Amino acid sequence: MKISAVVLVKNNENTLSATLQSLRAFDDVVVYDNGSTDQSMEIARSYPNVNLVEGEFKGFGWTKNHAASFAKNDWVIIVDSDEVVDETLLQTLQTKSLDDHTVYLLNFKAFYKNIQVKHCGWNDQKIKRLFHKKVTQYNDNDVHEDIITEGLAVEVLEGNMEHYSYHSMSEFIIKADRYSTLFAKNNVGKRASSPLKAFFNGGYSFIRTYILKRGFLDGYVGLLIAYSHMVTNFYKYLKLYEMNKEAKK
Repeated sequence: MKISAVVLVKNNENTLSATLQSLRAFDDVVVYDNGSTDQSMEIARSYPNVNLVEGEFKGFGWTKNHAASFAKNDWVIIVDSDEVVDETLLQTLQTKSLDDHTVYLLNFKAFYKNIQVKHCGWNDQKIKRLFHKKVTQYNDNDVHEDIITEGLAVEVLEGNMEHYSYHSMSEFIIKADRYSTLFAKNNVGKRASSPLKAFFNGGYSFIRTYILKRGFLDGYVGLLIAYSHMVTNFYKYLKLYEMNKEAKK
């Protein structure tokens, strides 16, 4: 297979084994570790097709591009360390004739613990993940990074990426703090914000996730996700407001 898998990891010992097991057919898997203190690096070293690289994290866009530079192949698929390539997607990657000027999207199935989230806007998302690194790359966004597709075609591949992003309620809290800080840092001095904007963005995010995207059909998990979205958006804009004020002093 002329595709390299690139996996960013930091302290994901609970999910990394499943991720790497799903990539067993790849000849080249780059695991880019940015500061793990758990068993993640030991797990990575146990797989013979893994090239373990230790490096720093400078936002998701820069870090994914940097990690991709270690790939042996020109075609790169980005796989998070809490994601699993299913058998159908693996077969597609093994047999698909790829076009250099096309960026490929993957279909995502989302899970909380082992519970599939079928609503909340999480299920069947199409996300760009497979690209030719000599043709394009990720933008430099610290968060909400994306593969640049200007002048390129886009195509959805058959199969699924299974995303096991949360295994406890505490992880929602940790990620909400982390992502809201990255957003604020990436937008300080570029976007205006206010406490009122933070309040209304948070409230609308809850309504959109729980009501408009039918998160209530996912039971308590839907409520958890909707509340987490609300908190993340509230802190995103309130942190940005605070950082803008401090930048003006």
